[in-house]
Amino acid sequence: MDNNNQSASIQSLLAHGARPNPINAVTASLIFGWRALLKIKHVPEQLFDVTAFPIMFTLLFTYMFGGAIAGSTEEYLQFLLPGILAQTVTMITMYTGVAVNNDIRKGVFVRFRSLPVWQPSVLVGALLGDAARYTIASSIVISLGMILGFKPEGGFIGVFLAVALLLVFSFSLSWIWTSIGFIARSQESLFFLSFVVLFPLTFASNIFVDPETMPSWLEAFVSANPVTWLVTAMRGLMHGAPEVEGIGIVLIISATLVGIFGPITMFLFRNKK
Repeated sequence: MDNNNQSASIQSLLAHGARPNPINAVTASLIFGWRALLKIKHVPEQLFDVTAFPIMFTLLFTYMFGGAIAGSTEEYLQFLLPGILAQTVTMITMYTGVAVNNDIRKGVFVRFRSLPVWQPSVLVGALLGDAARYTIASSIVISLGMILGFKPEGGFIGVFLAVALLLVFSFSLSWIWTSIGFIARSQESLFFLSFVVLFPLTFASNIFVDPETMPSWLEAFVSANPVTWLVTAMRGLMHGAPEVEGIGIVLIISATLVGIFGPITMFLFRNKK
């Protein structure tokens, strides 16, 4: 009887208690974004790729190629920095998929699917957290470039818009690795696949040299490379000569990537065993 009375009392409280208001999509996404940032707090080694790598790449390529390609490191830096910024951030987009794959192996996503929240917020939040990491990497590259002598003729507004365009492109590219993170058998296989894709995209582009100096067959590939369009648009914004066509193409590419891989990722999210 006591157990029955206790059960009835609990049911009565639950029946008459006020239900908490469900959180909206934006709030849920921000909460999961904050979760992604908390991972950095507890595992600060995750910041290595957005601190050490940008510094290393900027110094290495500026002083290795500057004198040979442009005659001086300072002149080459004006050409290189927007490209090296794009390369640095693009290369670290793979870690979104790595984080997803890690959560899947630990069974975290099974719990997330049972929560009464807007389901895409789980993935959008993770991508927003990574966008914060991309911003950190961008700030480091630009700050180092300014110290070395980078002079953006587009001023603060031009640099801000270039970084914003880069974040949009990187956000859309991260959806690819997020979807692959659901099907990859291990983090190692995901790393290998991402490098196979990202290395040709970044190195076979206009980041380091003008495509006009390349063989015709390679120039055709480089000219069609999405990273080339991104770097060209960023250079235009930073140096005060924005190219509307290039910016538009980058935005179209970004929207297309989200439109294709967003639904694929959500399908895998809902059906992953």
